[in-house]
Amino acid sequence: MWDDAFPSFLIGLREGLEAGLIVSILVATLVRSGQKARLPQVWTGVLAAIALALSFGAVLTFTAANLSGTAQEAFGGTLSLIAVAFVTAMVFWMRSSARTLSSDIKEKVAAALTMGGGVLVLTSFLAVGREGLETSLFLWTTARSAGESTGPAIGAAVGLVLSALLCWGLYRRVLKINLSKFFTYTGMVLIVIAAGVLSYGLRDLQEGGALGGAHAYAFDLSGSIDASSWYATLVQGVLNITVTMTWLQVVAYVAYLAVVMTLFVRGLRAAAPKPEPEPAKAEAVAETEAAAEPVGAAEPATAPSSRNRRLLPAALVTVPAVVAVVVIAASGGKPATTATVAVSDAKADCGKGFSTPQPGQQTFQMHNTGSKTSEVYLVNPTTSAVYGEIEGLAPGTTRPLTATIGNGDYAWRCVPTGGDAVTSAAVHVSGGAAVKAVSPVSDDDLKAPLDGYKAYVQSGLATLLTQTQKLQADLTAGDLATARTDWLTAHLQYSSLGAAYGTFADFDKKINGRADGLPDGVNDKDFSGFHRLEYGLWHNQTAAELAPVADQLSSDVDGLGKAFPTQDFDPTDLPLRTHEILENALQFELTADTDEGSGTNLATVQANVAGTQELLTVLQPLIAPRDPEGLSTINADIKRVSALLAAAHHADGSWTPVQQLDAGTRAQLNGATGQLLEDLAPVPDLLEIRKSA
Repeated sequence: MWDDAFPSFLIGLREGLEAGLIVSILVATLVRSGQKARLPQVWTGVLAAIALALSFGAVLTFTAANLSGTAQEAFGGTLSLIAVAFVTAMVFWMRSSARTLSSDIKEKVAAALTMGGGVLVLTSFLAVGREGLETSLFLWTTARSAGESTGPAIGAAVGLVLSALLCWGLYRRVLKINLSKFFTYTGMVLIVIAAGVLSYGLRDLQEGGALGGAHAYAFDLSGSIDASSWYATLVQGVLNITVTMTWLQVVAYVAYLAVVMTLFVRGLRAAAPKPEPEPAKAEAVAETEAAAEPVGAAEPATAPSSRNRRLLPAALVTVPAVVAVVVIAASGGKPATTATVAVSDAKADCGKGFSTPQPGQQTFQMHNTGSKTSEVYLVNPTTSAVYGEIEGLAPGTTRPLTATIGNGDYAWRCVPTGGDAVTSAAVHVSGGAAVKAVSPVSDDDLKAPLDGYKAYVQSGLATLLTQTQKLQADLTAGDLATARTDWLTAHLQYSSLGAAYGTFADFDKKINGRADGLPDGVNDKDFSGFHRLEYGLWHNQTAAELAPVADQLSSDVDGLGKAFPTQDFDPTDLPLRTHEILENALQFELTADTDEGSGTNLATVQANVAGTQELLTVLQPLIAPRDPEGLSTINADIKRVSALLAAAHHADGSWTPVQQLDAGTRAQLNGATGQLLEDLAPVPDLLEIRKSA
């Protein structure tokens, strides 16, 4: 993640400082000319420019997400090339404009002041908007090349915050920076980074079919360098140099660096140093300009010496490569037994390149040589136990798969989308320790647990119908006190049946829907079910007002009981319920978000725990042989959560409302529930149905 942050940090710092200087000069010019009342016009333009930049980034993300895989590659590659063009133009423009930036902006402000407020808004909008659009595009492309957004987002945020602090220091005249040198040296680094973005963009276009040569590799070091190692990841994150590159990528990378860096450094010769002003004149200049611009904003550029012009660009390119080579040599590279392994729907090619590995942890570079997106598993060919897997491996792409090899038989299983699974020839490894694997689960394995759980829910719905009918009778008789007691009994029964994430389809909204999002809130005509009754029972509404709500609730529960046996269930949803029920509890019950006056959220959590335990009971025959330690940990977590909940249940049957828990107890309960959720999270993967040959 942190290796992916540096390019974004640099662009955030540089572009943020560029935009910040423009804003500070705009502000300083208005202040100096006695036009403070016009400052809101500047900030209006600035905020509009920021909104435009954010909107542009959102449009790029949304557009890419709605394209096919091949179209995404072509779209991302095209934008990478555009980003390189923008960054290249930006570094050249700032190299030549840094010395005159202040005077140019002041001229535009002077013109705007004579033409009205709208022109001043437009001036600030255009000045900042250009930087914002460049930043959005470059950050989007760097995040795409990184394959994740966290690192680039953090890097950009840190760069923007630091640039804001630098601009504030310049404006307040507590900081002095030679901005010409700053933009010169950061420009050189950005040229190196842009070369990597160019290379990555061309690779995207090759994989998207827009350019040829996708399999014409200049080098493939995946057999000797671990692509997932920290040093390879660092070089790829910063420079976009990967262990496998095509001829087009290499030629474009080298050509861009050679041409652009040469032109950039040669252009510095024109930036000859200005003569120092005499002391008296310098003092007068300082007095005149101090209030008009941040100190250092218009410092004269000093052309680097001839030796520096030759050494610095060379160092920027060669030092990272030399460091990487030294580290790789010192670490011995990847184990010789690790190689690139082919993934294909052809039996002769699936697993090609796989030879008998040594015991221990291995990283295999899985390269899809076929024409279909595939899943690939490292399995025991006899038992189909899974030691490692990759899903969604696109044609022509390579991803690492790390697995621990022990004593036993190993083979590769390639499962192309829409095709039949094929299994490679097996190899036998001896001398290693026993290795834990995931035993495969089939539809038939989940049939018995699913039937058992459906029987539990069906029986629970019959009980629930009886309870809601009693609640209905209470309100018909006008007995509000008994209705409150029977409401809780029925609601807890429903909460124990696992109604999370659409289990009961549209019935759940009718039976247990919340007022959140309804136009009239708790008074909305569509607010119904248990929470509507809860609101009325604990807000002094009459039995006559609530009786129709109870009638409808009883009718909906009856409808659910009749519809439930005919509903289709995906067997893979059953393991998901072990996590989802308590995820709902943590999100809605332990925050008191669903409390409409009864203060019984903790009772509902206890019912949710009971529903989770029922799921674990029917799934235990599958979980226990696969992960006995994990099951033991989950059971211990459940006991801990149950004990904390029991402490909030009083002898008279009442419950402590969540809002009345002391901070320590509430934190302890949230922490215990969160830990239980974390320990339940592996269950769906453990019981995932995997295709077999």
